[in-house]
Amino acid sequence: MRREDLKPIKMIVFDVDGVLVPRGTKIKQVGNRTTFTTKIIARRQIEQIRELSRRGILINISSGRGLYMLQEMFREVLPFVSLTYENGSATWYRGKIYQHINSFEHLRNIFPKLKRVVNKNIKGFEPKELIITIHCKSPVKEIEKIVKKDKKLYTIWNGEAYDIGIKKDQTKALGLRKVMKIFKLKKRNVLAIGDNHNDYELLRGTGLPISADKSRVRGKFYVPLEGKFLPADNLMRKILSLLTSNQK
Repeated sequence: MRREDLKPIKMIVFDVDGVLVPRGTKIKQVGNRTTFTTKIIARRQIEQIRELSRRGILINISSGRGLYMLQEMFREVLPFVSLTYENGSATWYRGKIYQHINSFEHLRNIFPKLKRVVNKNIKGFEPKELIITIHCKSPVKEIEKIVKKDKKLYTIWNGEAYDIGIKKDQTKALGLRKVMKIFKLKKRNVLAIGDNHNDYELLRGTGLPISADKSRVRGKFYVPLEGKFLPADNLMRKILSLLTSNQK
């Protein structure tokens, strides 16, 4: 990446798991009780986000996670970011929520069918408003069969959970387009980094796509996981270095 690549960039979009925090969610569901562990963004990344914001760059967090969990994960940088959650379904920005799609009628009938599935690999349903997420130790074919019967719905296996939503309409790409309208941006003004299959359309919708996992998604550039340094950490250090050298 060169300084010239950053000239049109006004917003950076970050995927969360595997990019800003380590992959994996600890969740346990017994009856009506669900417990899970919330990861918190590292201190050095808090400082990096604040510095990028100070330099006039918008920061968007795009995730399949629900709003409550994202707010807890990014509590210390909420004044500096927007949160697009549940695979592009809605965006939170400075206390205001922009709902991009209404999925109630599409998902209300399939939810009880999925709840009736009994399989030792199912760990639990993550609390969400607009999509359905089922955490599993490994793929569960019965879940896939139930969703496949509804032609309007998709199911994505991300290695630890199924995300279920509306085909074409309930994606990170939709969320990106809506966020770009909120901030009056064009494709060339956006850089995005992701590491999973559900980031494919998100990256395609930006002027500067960055892959954090070449085995799952392609980008113009690749930023790897290096020891304790997550891809977002490496990317922000590189961008800040280029912006600093540009000022000299």
